[in-house]
Amino acid sequence: MGKFRDIWDRDKDGRNAEKRSFIRYAIVATAIFLIMVGFINQNNIVRWVRAGAEIKRQDKLIEKYNKEILEMDSQIHGLTSDKDSLERYARENFGFAEPGDDVYVVE
Repeated sequence: MGKFRDIWDRDKDGRNAEKRSFIRYAIVATAIFLIMVGFINQNNIVRWVRAGAEIKRQDKLIEKYNKEILEMDSQIHGLTSDKDSLERYARENFGFAEPGDDVYVVE
């Protein structure tokens, strides 16, 4: 850290004044560039991180919905292939009843 501080001290330039001047210029230019890329520019690092987090969240939602679709497909297959399961589903979810059945509604 001591050498880095010495770069800014012009009294220590001596014969290497031009070289040290260029190093100071390069450090300042690099710092300005990093600040612009990191925070000021529209395509900044903060925006990239947020976009990455949003993509991960969307991927999790896609995975969740794909699982729901598979469950619904299996349920549809079961309801279309077996008449008894279709009747049971209609009774449980829609309150259907066969003639002569006693229906009790519980709220």
